[in-house]
Amino acid sequence: MYKINENYLKLPGSYLFATTGRKIREFIEANPDKKVISLGIGDVTLPLAPVVIDTLHSAVDEMGKAETFKGYAPDLGYEFLRQAIVDNDYKARGADISIDEVFVSDGAKSDSGNIGDIFDADNKIAVCDPVYPVYVDTNAMAGRTGVYLEEQQKWSNVVYMPCTAATDFAPEIPKEEPDIIYLCFPNNPTGSTIKKEELQAWVDYALKIGAVIIYDAAYEAYISEGDVPHTIFECEGAKACAIELKSFSKNAGFTGTRLGYAVVPKELKCNGVSLNSLWARRHGTKFNGAPYIIQRAGAAVYTPEGKKQTLNQVNYYMNNAKIIREGLAEAGYIVSGGVNAPYIWLQTPDKMTSWEFFDYLLEKANVAGTPGSGFGPSGEGYFRLTAFGSYENTLEAVERIRKM
Repeated sequence: MYKINENYLKLPGSYLFATTGRKIREFIEANPDKKVISLGIGDVTLPLAPVVIDTLHSAVDEMGKAETFKGYAPDLGYEFLRQAIVDNDYKARGADISIDEVFVSDGAKSDSGNIGDIFDADNKIAVCDPVYPVYVDTNAMAGRTGVYLEEQQKWSNVVYMPCTAATDFAPEIPKEEPDIIYLCFPNNPTGSTIKKEELQAWVDYALKIGAVIIYDAAYEAYISEGDVPHTIFECEGAKACAIELKSFSKNAGFTGTRLGYAVVPKELKCNGVSLNSLWARRHGTKFNGAPYIIQRAGAAVYTPEGKKQTLNQVNYYMNNAKIIREGLAEAGYIVSGGVNAPYIWLQTPDKMTSWEFFDYLLEKANVAGTPGSGFGPSGEGYFRLTAFGSYENTLEAVERIRKM
């Protein structure tokens, strides 16, 4: 008789955003006369940039002609996109990344879950707390996290790195040495960042103990301060200890079209085995590539028109973030984030739990956000709001919250 992967049975409840989505739907069904404004899930709302749409149309036309039709994409992605990534995201920032170190995918979420395939189940992971749930849940599915401790809301074999107000919501070097370290900056959910010298300290630490860093830079386009690194490969030695994940979802609105990439340097080796070759083997075996038309659209993001148009979108969302951050601060809330990231991290009032504030906000203001406890035990007592709504809805949501 067949057997299931029993690691799935260890997972507590459902995926965070599935739970919040269900609760919002139930509220709307029970209150059809009320307009709910969602500032919860980090999904964009602006349409794709005009140059991206034009490129999609042109690429679709290509697929309708025998002489320009494209079938399976190359394993690592089309060279025109990978070269654009290398030139604009790395060489332009002084990072020496080659084209064969770039692997095009259907998004950073997929890569952050799939990257664990090339690591042994005995590796111990370290995560920021609070943390993007995918890092922990996918490692739990792989049997890498031990037993879930319900009372502590922690896994027994995970090194948690608390990110609190005392540390400006950034992690500190852990006392227990991990094998795989997950870092995300600008951070989801707290919106925090670290300076280059601080990131260099993490690279030095990983090199010292023989750990690998999985660096999620999905929100890099939102960095506004000059001393915040845009890629971990700005740090000396990072190519020997880090994998970077990037996404087109937040910087260019590809949440519905799906495109991202991973950078796995050839210098990154474990006992002489190249992780670049392992990821290439996994990629070629389990993934058939992002569609040609989407990769063409991705390359359009790097054109002069694409850079200008997507920057306008980023600025639009960051103006929303400013409205939320300043509006809530004026209303007496303790807030952070919203400067280098489209997320505002706020302390729940009156000692409410995160889920109590979720229900309170939905009931009293008809505004939906995300409970901080869903991101880990250190998220309890906090709440995440996103800047990805429309300008009009953002203004209205802030005004509703101020009136509660």
